[in-house]
Amino acid sequence: MQAFILAAGLGTRLKPLTDTMPKALVPVGGKPLLQHQIERLSAAGFSRIVINVHHFGEQIIDFVERYKAQSAADTAVELLISDERLELLDTGGALRHAAHLFDPTQPVLVHNVDILHNVDLARLYARHTADAASATLLVSPRDTSRYLVFDAAMHLIGWKNIKTGEVKGTIPPSSAEDGAGRLLAFSGIHVLSPSLLSEMQAWPARFSIIDFYLATCRHTTILGTEFEGFRMVDVGKIDTLAIAEDFITKNR
Repeated sequence: MQAFILAAGLGTRLKPLTDTMPKALVPVGGKPLLQHQIERLSAAGFSRIVINVHHFGEQIIDFVERYKAQSAADTAVELLISDERLELLDTGGALRHAAHLFDPTQPVLVHNVDILHNVDLARLYARHTADAASATLLVSPRDTSRYLVFDAAMHLIGWKNIKTGEVKGTIPPSSAEDGAGRLLAFSGIHVLSPSLLSEMQAWPARFSIIDFYLATCRHTTILGTEFEGFRMVDVGKIDTLAIAEDFITKNR
């Protein structure tokens, strides 16, 4: 199994910490966020992990090299860097840029570096394979202002901002008006098949993965999936660090 950790973001909501370090190296529970993700993926059986870098990218590269040297005898996981220091490419462009680093015969699990959760990632990967979907998006009914919209069979059909009323995708006009369709929050964790990596090559260098999914759901199977008892913490703001510390303590 192979995975991609999105670690290139500027981390502006975590200032002033990210004035001197990348968001991926912000410590939670005594470890950098990136280390939590590497160890979780490795424990789940992922043998290749690609990490993209931009903001203070050299710090992440140095950390990865130290981690590989220190854990060489304990893990067989392969850690690779996708370098975006010249230009930040957004979530979709990052995947397009890193495509050559993946095994083209296997799905890729994509994971935001700042998401802590209790999901069995190997099970999510297996569910994607069993469903033979083009992409499988981990979603939940948590409160947010921006939702993905799914039909009764959990096929992605659109996106909606409930604050502004903005709608994207293939939602039928009647659904957009009467609120039909399932509105679920995206977790920042998803699995996509190699065919989509190939399709991305026709897209520009920089683009959002959500925009890509909304475009491709018209001709491919983009599924949402839920896990019972799913809990997560988005470590995106200074005031979430204490919540993240508590989450790590309770889920060791």
